[in-house]
Amino acid sequence: MTATPGNPPTIVLVGHGMVGQRFLEALAERGLTGTHRVVVLCEEPRPAYDRVQLTSYFSGRTPEDLSMTDMAFIAEHGIELRVGDPAETIDRDGRKVTARSGLVVEYDVLVLATGSYPFVPPVPGKDAEGCFVYRTIEDLLAIEEYAKNATTGAVVGGGLLGLEAAGALKGLGLTSHIVEFAPRLMPVQVDEGGGAALLRTIEEMGLSVHTGVGTQEIVTGADGAVTGMKLSDGSELATDLVVFSAGVRPRDQLARDCGLAVGERGGVTVDERCRTVTDPHVFAIGECALAADGRVYGLVAPGYEQAETAAATIAAEDASFTGADLSTKLKLLGVDVASFGDAHGTAEDCLDVVYSDSRAGLYKKLVVARDGTLLGGILVGDAEAYGTLRAFTGSVPPVSPESLVLPAGAGAPAQLGPAALPDDAVICSCHNVTKGTIRGAVTEHSCTTVPEVKKCTRAGTGCGSCVKVLGQLVTAELEASGVEVDKGLCGCFAQTREELYEIVGALRITSYRELLDRHGRDGARGGEGCEVCKPAVGSIIASLAPAIGASGYVLDGEQAALQDTNDHFLANLQRNGSYSVVPRIPGGEIAPEKLIVIGEIARDFGLYTKITGGQRIDMFGARVEQLPLIWTRLVDAGFESGHAYGKSLRTVKSCVGQTWCRYGVQDSVRMAIDLELRYRGLRSPHKLKSAVSGCARECAEAQSKDFGVIATSNGWNLYVGGNGGATPRHADLLAQDLSDAELVRLIDRFLMFYIRTADKLERTSTWLERIPGGLGHVRDVVVHDSLGICDELESLMSAHVAHYRDEWAETINDPEKLARFVSFVNAPGTPDPVVGFVPERDQMKPDLPLLDIGLRRPSEDDLLEGSTRR
Repeated sequence: MTATPGNPPTIVLVGHGMVGQRFLEALAERGLTGTHRVVVLCEEPRPAYDRVQLTSYFSGRTPEDLSMTDMAFIAEHGIELRVGDPAETIDRDGRKVTARSGLVVEYDVLVLATGSYPFVPPVPGKDAEGCFVYRTIEDLLAIEEYAKNATTGAVVGGGLLGLEAAGALKGLGLTSHIVEFAPRLMPVQVDEGGGAALLRTIEEMGLSVHTGVGTQEIVTGADGAVTGMKLSDGSELATDLVVFSAGVRPRDQLARDCGLAVGERGGVTVDERCRTVTDPHVFAIGECALAADGRVYGLVAPGYEQAETAAATIAAEDASFTGADLSTKLKLLGVDVASFGDAHGTAEDCLDVVYSDSRAGLYKKLVVARDGTLLGGILVGDAEAYGTLRAFTGSVPPVSPESLVLPAGAGAPAQLGPAALPDDAVICSCHNVTKGTIRGAVTEHSCTTVPEVKKCTRAGTGCGSCVKVLGQLVTAELEASGVEVDKGLCGCFAQTREELYEIVGALRITSYRELLDRHGRDGARGGEGCEVCKPAVGSIIASLAPAIGASGYVLDGEQAALQDTNDHFLANLQRNGSYSVVPRIPGGEIAPEKLIVIGEIARDFGLYTKITGGQRIDMFGARVEQLPLIWTRLVDAGFESGHAYGKSLRTVKSCVGQTWCRYGVQDSVRMAIDLELRYRGLRSPHKLKSAVSGCARECAEAQSKDFGVIATSNGWNLYVGGNGGATPRHADLLAQDLSDAELVRLIDRFLMFYIRTADKLERTSTWLERIPGGLGHVRDVVVHDSLGICDELESLMSAHVAHYRDEWAETINDPEKLARFVSFVNAPGTPDPVVGFVPERDQMKPDLPLLDIGLRRPSEDDLLEGSTRR
């Protein structure tokens, strides 16, 4: 149809996923929504949502949280968005699309963004009850419901989505298996070395991985439900739930039915402008399109580029899509995995630079040309440098490749800041935003914050992997322009946390109110403060309490109002509103009598018990009103708070040392107990973890702790600044062959110097890399007393040790404090009815109700609320 006077031309978009939504935004940016009627036919019962973050549903995010559709945007631009009403036929001769509801829409431009569908291998039993795919929110809801009556789950496919699905099954309480036909996990993204590192880490999480085998048959029982799988190596796997995640295929049936050309392996064939080669009035973008370079792109960033290209072409602008960067950075099962550029080294005569640490689950490989040009790389376990490395791809970095793969603490790694990147370096691959564009947002558009730069450039609004580099660039550009960067703690205080620590200590300020009224920003004085500064100041006062004459008990007076949720109830809040209780077990050593007490308490209160990685026993499922009762029994048996809820010392792990182990050279258990009892309750900017190993075999993993101790034949070696978790870091050697007294003295100084100078919520690993001078400066201060403050640091620690009080014991002996431990203030004896449990593996787990998403059948006029029809 050709538009006639009075009837604006019509653009019909078939499909409303992430790429479809980006296409609508690109139309609006070019003013096309003001000159055209735009109709969207969406198959799913809700508008576009973030499919990349789909698995986060199992972490508590709702479909509303995942939504990418601003209904104000839809209404403002008059977009007719029809959910649950997909296109069923296309009449290209008449330029008409017929929807499932029977609605017929004539178009001038038709854009197909139908995405892809999960590939299910054609094996016997694939349609049995208990078989699922992992693609939409509805898929997740169905899996969650079925898993309630299942014990074991298997995922067919070990790619990106397969690993996420396996993690979801594990999170649902199922014993989980991954079956991958290729010889390694994530075969497209990582090589053999990266796959091996990923395999070790995932298996340590309790998942079983079967690589190099295929699924031959889904076995079912008499009722037709899944009972197992037969694999290609002849083995059988017992399972009652199967998730197929063996890749996707372009959803191009609609195009095939109307005679559009498709590729041999699928995908609507398009040219460089994303226009179909068959019909100039039809475009295809995203996973349903076979691009001009002969590739179907399954990542969101290329889809966004295609959306931009199609919109620009419709607006008569010059644009083309000839290929895209396939770099990816993900967190799978808590493991960072990234690949960029020529990750597999396919270029002729290229070289590999590899760092691998099997024990830490780290694998880093850079592919470089003979002239030093960085061609690509793979990062597993630590992808912190991904943003910078990807930006250098195609150029010669200013430092050697070896220094780029060494982890912090394993040498002298290069610290490449934003200034080292060229202006044409792509910082945000999702939206193809360069460093020069980001700089321009600051210098030309007067953006002064990361949110402002995001809004101006779209950088950081996709997968989010570039946000850290984005922040560094914004700060660097502001400072280079002579703009004073506000480094204050928050909107209430212009001072940093370090400066506030000095103010509190020097002026002996014992209350948040006094600090805010005397030293807060003008507009904040006399106010209530904010959720950033209140816990930070509360921590500072608690750290300095003995020295400034304040109460170190965090529930005393004003201090109670400053605490986060966990500190407020001296326990860790869990998903269903219950709490976990973790008593201190110094050094991991516990007598049988105390073990029995923990067992009896868990039994009597119906608690779920689990041994933690810190050599303690965690008891889950306590209602808030039960906490004091549990603490009373623990305190009576000689236990005290393990401070698992606080930004303070958690544990000091230990191996059995020379007392039992034939390799041990020192008594590591005794040292671990001494250190844990000395530093228990010490409030700090972030949590503190420690470990003591009795020999160089390092069974306690001391080099991954904030401060770690390893025995030598001559004494103890002290390591600092280590970290496990999402951004692992090897600790640095601070001093060696120390006596007991020397070791304790240096740890005293190190901890108090960290507490004094760190930023809010800053781990020792990050602090050690940020603080000017790094490890060398810290060693000068702590070991050589270069600032002349070591006597003060030791005195502060001595005061802490002398004034330590167990928070649980303090609470149960104070009737006024006990009054806070109720679910309802106006009904103290009434438990929270939402907190419920169901049985699992001889224990119990939270009973989390399924989300009611309120599906409805589309009607003929099923326009989404907030949209309009022209």
